[in-house]
Amino acid sequence: MDKLSFLNGIAWTAIFVSLLLSFFLLTVKTKNKLANRLFASFLILTAIDLSGFFIYDISDSLNLEVFRWTACLLIMPLFYLYALAVCYIDFRLQLKHLLHIIPFIVLNLVLTPRFYLAEGIDKLRFFDAHNQMPEMYFLRILVEVQYFFYIILVFLVLKKYKEIYLENYANASASTYKWLFQMTVVFLTAHTIVICKNLLRYTNYDGMFLWANVVVGIVALLITCWFVLKALNYPELFKGVNSKLQLAKEILHISETGVSETVKIKDDLITQQIILLKDYMAQNEPYLDPSLTIQELANQINMPARDLSVLINHHMDQHFFDFVNEYRIQKAMNILKNPSKKDLTILEILYEVGFNSKSSFNTSFKKYTQKTPTAYRNNS
Repeated sequence: MDKLSFLNGIAWTAIFVSLLLSFFLLTVKTKNKLANRLFASFLILTAIDLSGFFIYDISDSLNLEVFRWTACLLIMPLFYLYALAVCYIDFRLQLKHLLHIIPFIVLNLVLTPRFYLAEGIDKLRFFDAHNQMPEMYFLRILVEVQYFFYIILVFLVLKKYKEIYLENYANASASTYKWLFQMTVVFLTAHTIVICKNLLRYTNYDGMFLWANVVVGIVALLITCWFVLKALNYPELFKGVNSKLQLAKEILHISETGVSETVKIKDDLITQQIILLKDYMAQNEPYLDPSLTIQELANQINMPARDLSVLINHHMDQHFFDFVNEYRIQKAMNILKNPSKKDLTILEILYEVGFNSKSSFNTSFKKYTQKTPTAYRNNS
């Protein structure tokens, strides 16, 4: 089998898997339909982009082929919108999001005079020499600038998501953040490979360009298969947070500027509230609820959620996530030291104290005690 046939086989397989996953995402029952539809659209456009590996006889469809080139400018905006939809349960598409298609429209307008409106031999000449055309240089520069712009945007979304999650939620599962972070890193790595591949056109090693395409095709296939495995193993992977939740530093900033009601409390009152909060946590054990949020805890102690957020995240200098998990770990330590409960497995203990994942329990336990749960039990 020659390189070209091998590349065709890889490309066809990657496209088939992408479209199959798209169908799955569009038909599976889930609460977050918008995220699934955005990801399905992302995969469909990616499949269209990959089709360029085996399209050769295009003399009758030059317009469609060039349009396919420009469609790659819609891929990263879809990924960014998908990240927003996954992270925030209240995310909705709005008219302002149409701004993301401006580069796509601009590029097609740039191509209109000398390509789309050209006829016959002029259009064919443009296509045959497209690698030396200013419009194509513009396309490549625009694609690279746009790609890294959206990668940065997604990392900023994840940073904000993680901050909101840690300050307002106590669920130890971080699957959403890990999934999107891994995806972004994988895309960044894959695109770096594509850049290196494209640079071969302008070097003395241009004969390796086809082999580089084979490598890119294999990487695309592996990434697509990874998507499928994730979707099948974790069909309900994503649980977003509320984007309207404020961080403690934002609440403090608002109070200091006088825009909103003040949350500055005298030191003695702060101390009293901390004591009352700790007594409530010790006596009522609300942390045993794996899905406890700062809003739910605030309702239980009759305190505004914004005040509780400032109390824990600012005055106690802890994330809500760490604050709650500290109580869970302390209870787990007591159980592990109790001879009468030596028959309980680690899995049973972690569920009993409010965790819902063995990996997150082990990570939190080791962070707090510098030992694994098993080692702590054996040394107790």
